[in-house]
Amino acid sequence: MVEYPSNALDQIFAAVADPTRRTILDVLARGPAKVTEIARPFPVSLNAVSKHIKILERAGLIRREVVGRVHYCHLEPRALQRATTWLEHHRRFWEARLDALERHVAAKRKRDQRGGRQTGPTVHTLSRRS
Repeated sequence: MVEYPSNALDQIFAAVADPTRRTILDVLARGPAKVTEIARPFPVSLNAVSKHIKILERAGLIRREVVGRVHYCHLEPRALQRATTWLEHHRRFWEARLDALERHVAAKRKRDQRGGRQTGPTVHTLSRRS
């Protein structure tokens, strides 16, 4: 497993927990944008959007470039890759355990049916999201 400082992942997950910040990341996924362009569609002040941008910067999700008086923001996808790697590791971990549980339940059901015993409530299958 790839280890990352928990503080870095905490900042990334805290940053993407907010829908406004996720929208900002979606905007920047299309290319760099001025802070004023990013703020325009939001029903909050420029100062409020600026605070969201600072949180995204601290998490390493975006980079700000200042050209004169204009601030441009750029997406930094490497930080998202760190979170994706962490999530993928845990997805594989739990998927393997759920698969094992599903095999166990199916084997128990077969044994119980062969023995003619009545089992409790039927567990059809464990479903998981792909």
